[in-house]
Amino acid sequence: QVQLVESGGGLVQPGGSLRLSCVASGIIFRIAAMGWYRQAPGKQRELVARISSGGLTNYADSVKGRFTISRDNAKNTVYFQMNSLKPEDTAVYYCNSVPPRQSGWGQGAQVIVSS
Repeated sequence: QVQLVESGGGLVQPGGSLRLSCVASGIIFRIAAMGWYRQAPGKQRELVARISSGGLTNYADSVKGRFTISRDNAKNTVYFQMNSLKPEDTAVYYCNSVPPRQSGWGQGAQVIVSS
């Protein structure tokens, strides 16, 4: 059974940074493309960053240049370094494979960017 556990969210001022982590189990992590998704209040969940099994990355325009996705296959973990945070980045952040496994959605990590 797929289990994805996110951590590292919190409240941060505009311009600040956070680092999210996601530990995966129940999948062959090293061959899975992984992604960070987010769902802002009143909006649909969207994919904002993707990393292939080989480490190639893609980002949504809204986060490009500010956020960095990375992975450690030895630890079955994917990371999301978020810098220069803006109020519009406020959302619940989830990790999942790309494409996502419906059974893989966890509780997510709440990120609130506010002064």
